Amino acid sequence: MNQEVIGLLHPGAMGSSIGAAAKTGRQTVLWASEGRSKKSAERAGRAGLEDSATLDDLVARSAGIISVCPPASAVEVAAAVMDRGFGGIYLDANAISPRRSREIGNLAEKAGCDYVDGGIVGGPAWRSGTTWLYLSGPEAHHAATWFEGSNVTVANLGDLIGSASALKMAYAAYTKGTTALVCAILALAEKEGVIDALFEQWEISQKVLAETAKSRATNVTEKAWRFSGEMREIAQTFQDASLPGGFHNAAAEIYDRLAHFKESPSLPTFAEVLKSINADGNPEKQMPTS
Repeated sequence: MNQEVIGLLHPGAMGSSIGAAAKTGRQTVLWASEGRSKKSAERAGRAGLEDSATLDDLVARSAGIISVCPPASAVEVAAAVMDRGFGGIYLDANAISPRRSREIGNLAEKAGCDYVDGGIVGGPAWRSGTTWLYLSGPEAHHAATWFEGSNVTVANLGDLIGSASALKMAYAAYTKGTTALVCAILALAEKEGVIDALFEQWEISQKVLAETAKSRATNVTEKAWRFSGEMREIAQTFQDASLPGGFHNAAAEIYDRLAHFKESPSLPTFAEVLKSINADGNPEKQMPTS
């Protein structure tokens, strides 16, 4: 396999690990520091990525570009690349609906570049067997070669743009959707004064849930700000398939109420999580008492 220069947008917690995986696959991986945070620079450094300073330089030097960003920014990030005359392979690996992926694919086609639809399942790819990258589109087989020998397990779902995004939406609809549901249930039980009784019943009939509910509620606060957008993409995916999207629009609202924990230096307590959900996400509000 010939070495290629790959641009990564952007080195967040997940993106930096995907960039490191592409580097393991013998690629030179660039990132652009202009406008990015000190934390992004630190993550890029740990991943061994090369700073091309500006997006213009990254686009000019890259044969392929991988986008890993918050779902709401996916189209904007793609448009910025296309506006700079990119002519290589653009891999969108964001948690977006098939409709949104096809929209980006149309931008790529008009710009004269090849588009690959992608979806990541699992956590950051610092260990093997923890991260799966689903790809679809005519050039999916090419993009797959970027990760040969890395910690990322790649699955090619064929030539149809949207298949990889659909798989990601279906998977996260359960994993992240049910975590939001658990959070809402716990907040309801707390507000109604029956949370201790609920846990007692779960210990009898839903032991795994009893053991994991509190940690699910507190651990998700780190990424709730990002998951709310993902839930809305999932809701759109359901609606586009003539299925109700209300489940995941409600999940998005739960995550919105937890989004302010993004910058917290440590995880909140379980009580703080419940208070935040029951106070519409405003930490200054006090939860009503019975």
